[in-house]
Amino acid sequence: MSSHPPPQNPSSTTTSTTTSTSTSPTQRTQEAQAAFTATLRSVGANHDAALRERARNLHDNAAVLAAQEAELARTTAELARQNEQWGKVADQARDGLKEIGDVQNWAELIERDLLAVEEMLREVEGRQGGDGDGDGDGDGSARANGKGTGTGKGQSQESEAKGWLRWW
Repeated sequence: MSSHPPPQNPSSTTTSTTTSTSTSPTQRTQEAQAAFTATLRSVGANHDAALRERARNLHDNAAVLAAQEAELARTTAELARQNEQWGKVADQARDGLKEIGDVQNWAELIERDLLAVEEMLREVEGRQGGDGDGDGDGDGSARANGKGTGTGKGQSQESEAKGWLRWW
């Protein structure tokens, strides 16, 4: 028994080798192209899925952003109206303060006038109740208790002051 295989016909070996060699590179090229195409499709599908997810997310967020933009515009308009109202209130307060200042000036003018009238009344009362020599050291002074009634040596008629004089 021999361990060698039986000899083959040389012409058949050459033909089969040549045929298998020429088929093999074409088949390998086709397999490589198929594998390459499958890889490209796989990579494309992976990127496509991620891009589709991002596009869906963008569309969902666009709707939310549009709603937020509308809400922001509405709130801004409300704040503008409120700001205008506060501006009017501030203008009214400023005008009120000006009026208070005018009233204060008016009150100071009235006070000066009343002081002048009071001084004039003192002089008149001093002349009427004085000793008549004109030097003013007569007994015409009186004290007031705030109600317009006096405690002097003038006339004994007690009457409450009226108008602006009762404040003095």
